[in-house]
Amino acid sequence: MKDILEELEARRADARAGGGEKRIAAQHAKGKLTARERLDLLLDEGSFEEFDMFVTHRCTDFGMQDTRMSGDGVVTGWGTINGRMVYVFSQDFTVFGGSLSETHAQKICKIMDMAVQNGAPVIGLNDSGGARIQEGVASLAGYADVFQKNVLASGVVPQISVIMGPCAGGAVYSPAMTDFIFMVRDSSYMFVTGPDVVKTVTNEIVTAEELGGARTHTVKSSVADGAFENDVEALIEVRRLVDLLPLNNREKPPVRPFFDDPARVENSLDTLVPDNANQPYDMKELILKVADEGDFYEIQAEFAKNIITGFIRLEGSTVGVVANQPMVLAGCLDIDSSRKAARFVRFCDAFEIPILTFVDVPGFLPGTGQEYGGVIKHGAKLLFAYGEATVPKVTVITRKAYGGAYDVMASKHLRGDFNYAWPTAEIAVMGAKGAVEILYRSELGDPEKIAARTAEYEERFANPFVAAEKGFIDEVIMPHSTRRRVSRAFASLRGKKLTNPWKKHDNIPL
Repeated sequence: MKDILEELEARRADARAGGGEKRIAAQHAKGKLTARERLDLLLDEGSFEEFDMFVTHRCTDFGMQDTRMSGDGVVTGWGTINGRMVYVFSQDFTVFGGSLSETHAQKICKIMDMAVQNGAPVIGLNDSGGARIQEGVASLAGYADVFQKNVLASGVVPQISVIMGPCAGGAVYSPAMTDFIFMVRDSSYMFVTGPDVVKTVTNEIVTAEELGGARTHTVKSSVADGAFENDVEALIEVRRLVDLLPLNNREKPPVRPFFDDPARVENSLDTLVPDNANQPYDMKELILKVADEGDFYEIQAEFAKNIITGFIRLEGSTVGVVANQPMVLAGCLDIDSSRKAARFVRFCDAFEIPILTFVDVPGFLPGTGQEYGGVIKHGAKLLFAYGEATVPKVTVITRKAYGGAYDVMASKHLRGDFNYAWPTAEIAVMGAKGAVEILYRSELGDPEKIAARTAEYEERFANPFVAAEKGFIDEVIMPHSTRRRVSRAFASLRGKKLTNPWKKHDNIPL
């Protein structure tokens, strides 16, 4: 018996050693942690339960039968984050460069099946050289199997991907279908075809970092939701995100102890909106002053900065926030901001996370670039997302809400539950200047008359009361009481039940 126990320990030690000391040292030399070190940081201490530690590949081509390593380049299992269960896989770059084989894929699929069955999030730590060339089509089939699991898990359990090294070719599509993607600056990259292929086909000379680094995907492409300085910071932030999310689509978001008065008054908000309607202000100030303890977890902070998305807590419970940002493009909606916000709204709706919307939007961004790029279709995505959402929706209009953009931003007409406005709100078809130029075209030659007409239009429409008279605004509230009013609104909506007509699935304008 003692010999068998010793053999088990020896096999475990061998599996835990991955590709050996030399390769582990090479991983550390790049400023990267090993697959197991990452899991130790991500999960609560002592909570990790590993699956398939002794699995090896089955390939016999190209001399592969002579090199079999336990685990086959990926560590899989489950553990807890702040006491709540998650399933994890962590690719091991020290074993065959973390390349995906048939058995490597089967290990990942196994924990994804268990996650869906048992209702817990899946977190994938990606650090892989791609498909294992020696296995040919078997490794490609493995990728497709993982993709199918991603599709079936979507909207059932939260899926989070952390890119902690290379992720290229077919490997990029699994993270792309997950709910959140985080990257590590200077040590991770994602692209479908690498710099060498790009040079051959298009004659473009580009580095891996320029083509698919963290900055590219957080600022330009919107593929990634956030980037962090190193492995440690990335994993700590993933823990923070998981703490905000429900475990699955049948559970409500977690409620945490809070030490902030829901009725807290913020007098500084009474002067947040400037007297000059064209002067910007920082909408993040409002978000932070409404949130419990001023804590805001922003998503895609570096992309489409004219709209803000992220999570706060109100009375300890998670709420998704979407807000126009007047500091960038005057808060206009455009192609990028519509896509960013629509995806965020759909995630919140899929996982029963209530949505708080702060509105200051002068309209959609004009121009040929926007129209040729399909701003109509992209703007419709956000409209569609808000319209189909059945979760509690509370909207606060702080200043401008003009034209179609007023409708799109969680208006009463898209089944907004509570629609509030500050006294500074201006709800109209368009701004006074543009409206007067259309309504009184014959008087354009007389500046005095036009000025009088503009003042008249502003007095009549540059306020929230016309909309309030029609019931489109439930209440005009004092800015300093926003936290109290919003908290009470969401508290009253905790029992909300709303269902859409039966359908196999919708056909959102992709």
